[in-house]
Amino acid sequence: MQRWSNWSGKLTARPAAIHCVKSELDAVAVALETARSGSNVRSVGAAHSHYPLVPTDGTIVDVSGLNGIISIDSGRKRARIRAGTAIHALGLSLLDDGLGLINQGDIDRQTIAGATATGTHGTGADLQNFSAMVTGLSIATANGELVRACDDNNVELWTAARHHLGAFGIVTEVELQLCDAYRLRETGWNATLDETLETLPELVHAHRHLEFFWFPTTDTTVIKATDETNDPAEYPIADEGSRCGWSHEVLSNSRTWLHSEMEYAVPLDAGPDCLAAIRDLLRRDFPEMPFPIEYRTVAADDVWLSVAYERPTVTISLHMDARKDDEPLFRAAESLFTTFEGRPHWGKVHYRTGAEMASLHPRWDDWWDARDTLDPGGVFLNNALRRLRNG
Repeated sequence: MQRWSNWSGKLTARPAAIHCVKSELDAVAVALETARSGSNVRSVGAAHSHYPLVPTDGTIVDVSGLNGIISIDSGRKRARIRAGTAIHALGLSLLDDGLGLINQGDIDRQTIAGATATGTHGTGADLQNFSAMVTGLSIATANGELVRACDDNNVELWTAARHHLGAFGIVTEVELQLCDAYRLRETGWNATLDETLETLPELVHAHRHLEFFWFPTTDTTVIKATDETNDPAEYPIADEGSRCGWSHEVLSNSRTWLHSEMEYAVPLDAGPDCLAAIRDLLRRDFPEMPFPIEYRTVAADDVWLSVAYERPTVTISLHMDARKDDEPLFRAAESLFTTFEGRPHWGKVHYRTGAEMASLHPRWDDWWDARDTLDPGGVFLNNALRRLRNG
């Protein structure tokens, strides 16, 4: 029996097998064989999820061997991308065709299948998450078929599977909506948290991207504002907070420190009050909290399991060293997030039940109905997803 762990080392599993697929035909064969054996399959890319979406005693399918851009439709500004392609591998290839990702997150190590599985996002009041950019995908199913779903064919499946959690089958390909390539200038400055919250509504709407990190022990915020520019890229790319370059050169950062993370999404207007409540919690119960709290915005979308489904959103993230016990902090914070109608990020730590998640996601039952139609035997579920399914 083999051993698997996620990126931080906090999640582990002893799967019966770890299969590294190198082709769609291989993915189809693995899905069919596993279904016939009565076992289950979970897919993994970069293993950046902090929630136990991957651990299983069945088969873990590593899709990182499915990499590269299949084709680019410059007229429609779309690209078909193999599922295991890392986000950081897309920038130069898309730029060669005059295109770029509409937005991306702070970390670019994830695979495109993983990022769309969990609704990975960046920041920007008018910018949606990765799942909302999905215009099509291909899925190897339990009955040995390769199913294609997109925004003009097999639409019901596409609607649900844009945010798929790896629960429909082995995703082998994702098609993304892109935009014309663009350059960004990032500027940064420091302020206190009160000063930041006072000007926050204006800042959020004044910049294409706005985020900040609040350091509780010093009450200092490090604010980053990023906007499109016609200025030429400035090489070498400067340190975070003072960069100018193509979008993929500016939006991502190197985050090698191993950590666990909880992130909740609350309605945009509730963001400042929620953060103030988190500040009170930390001052009272966790006064030595050494790690920054991250604050970002995400535009509303129509993706069924998205944390920003039908509401403009603020996301607030707490981090903890991967070697430390994160549960006391995260449970205390979660109790506050719930009072602000918070929805947990699918790739981060949370302790919510299926019944609680159903109350947070209006299309919960529709998503599960679509999933169960494609995989009635539950081949692509693990214990964590079954618990959510059963309430």
